[in-house]
Amino acid sequence: MSTPTKQTPILELHELKKSYGEAKILDGVTFDIRQGEFVCVVGPSGSGKTTLLKCMAGLLAPSDGSVVFEGQQVTEPPAKMAVVFQDYSRSLLPWLSVASNVELPLRNKVSNKSERAATVERVLNSVGLAGKGKLYPWQMSGGMQQRAAIARGLAYQPDVLLMDEPFAAVDAQTRIELEDLVLRVRDEFDTTIVFVTHDIDEAVYLGDRVVVLSGAPTTVNRDIEVNLPTPRDQQQTKLLHEYAELRAEVFGLIQSAKSHASI
Repeated sequence: MSTPTKQTPILELHELKKSYGEAKILDGVTFDIRQGEFVCVVGPSGSGKTTLLKCMAGLLAPSDGSVVFEGQQVTEPPAKMAVVFQDYSRSLLPWLSVASNVELPLRNKVSNKSERAATVERVLNSVGLAGKGKLYPWQMSGGMQQRAAIARGLAYQPDVLLMDEPFAAVDAQTRIELEDLVLRVRDEFDTTIVFVTHDIDEAVYLGDRVVVLSGAPTTVNRDIEVNLPTPRDQQQTKLLHEYAELRAEVFGLIQSAKSHASI
């Protein structure tokens, strides 16, 4: 079997459709994600971004079309895929310490307790929570809880990490810190990331590509390559003329989709 390259699609969506009764949400969404990419997905409110992510994760069966992960059609949550949800207060178990929360998905994967502990320590260090493993989620700020949720996703060493508006519930300063954190751990762990967000600035700043969805019934409006210099910087990157152009392009596409949806 040949070794996948950075150009190899690791995740493929083929004419993905999802309906609830007569209501069409997704209506033929098609795009690929290459290994190692950071792909941001944006679209108007109600365009089915979370529905799309759940289909990708095997948490929701599509009405038609398919999701293919590493050459296999997704019919259930894949072993090498992890999800970080928006609501960290519900994703972390309050009766377990942070270290135990992070360790939880490893218990059926790694039998050696010392190896599990070493992995937990590594990922907590990577997300800026060194020495915080004995705390409980309710003893931590929202930003720290979301760091713990990211650490749990990374601990499983997934090939693809799906993130569903993970920074929507934190304050602006914490959001900036978490954006830079996720870029850093993406490089450290060499993980492919699919990042669903409603924030245009965030999508352009983080992504190698931005997939812009239409309004429901949803298709792909445009798939935009983000050719901004790396590493990204919250000040310098956002001062670039190219950044402003990309932001304006994405904003215009979303506004147009909202306008057509209201007709």
